[in-house]
Amino acid sequence: MSLSKPNVVVLDYGSGNLRSAVRAFERAGATVELTSDMDAAMAADGLVVPGVGAYEACMRGLRAIRGERIIGRRLSGGRPVLGICVGFQIMFETGVEHGVTTEGCGEWPGVVEKLHAPVVPHMGWNTVDVAEGSTLFAGVEDERFYFVHSYGVREWLLQTDGRTEAPKVTWAEHGGDRFVAAVENGPLVATQFHPEKSGDAGAHLLRTWVSSLKSA
Repeated sequence: MSLSKPNVVVLDYGSGNLRSAVRAFERAGATVELTSDMDAAMAADGLVVPGVGAYEACMRGLRAIRGERIIGRRLSGGRPVLGICVGFQIMFETGVEHGVTTEGCGEWPGVVEKLHAPVVPHMGWNTVDVAEGSTLFAGVEDERFYFVHSYGVREWLLQTDGRTEAPKVTWAEHGGDRFVAAVENGPLVATQFHPEKSGDAGAHLLRTWVSSLKSA
């Protein structure tokens, strides 16, 4: 008898390349549902929070379906959440775009701001400086991933007290500006890049996350 596949909900709040995300997670070995239903999102083995476009618009859409509560409740219960692109950015306290400051989900301290690079958006393939001991990047430490963004987190502010495991923070650089490319923090994992658009390396990363769900 074969083992059942992990169930993943891709959160539908009006933002993100939803169909491509669904297909990518199906290829990674999950049973995938695209929905905004709170009960389904709470019950899933893993929740994926995609996102493209403006920070403020994404947060408005997320709040319309009580998405910030879904994320917070899952994480408080140790249930896995994966954020992608703006779905990564909204995990931080605030985003500042075009002079507008928007409150995020506040799972991590920090500000999403415009990259200090000569050319934005940062669009295309880039290497990453993988955090020591990373599980997410195991086997793809030297690979390139696909980024499309003009804003990022340029300073990691979360302080740990030594009693809990410190988050694993992976960095990248564009135009001489360093920014956070991914974070692994217990049940909350998020990437600034698009793993679903990152070829074999991204597919490997998604399989790694999906395979971790049944043991979570």
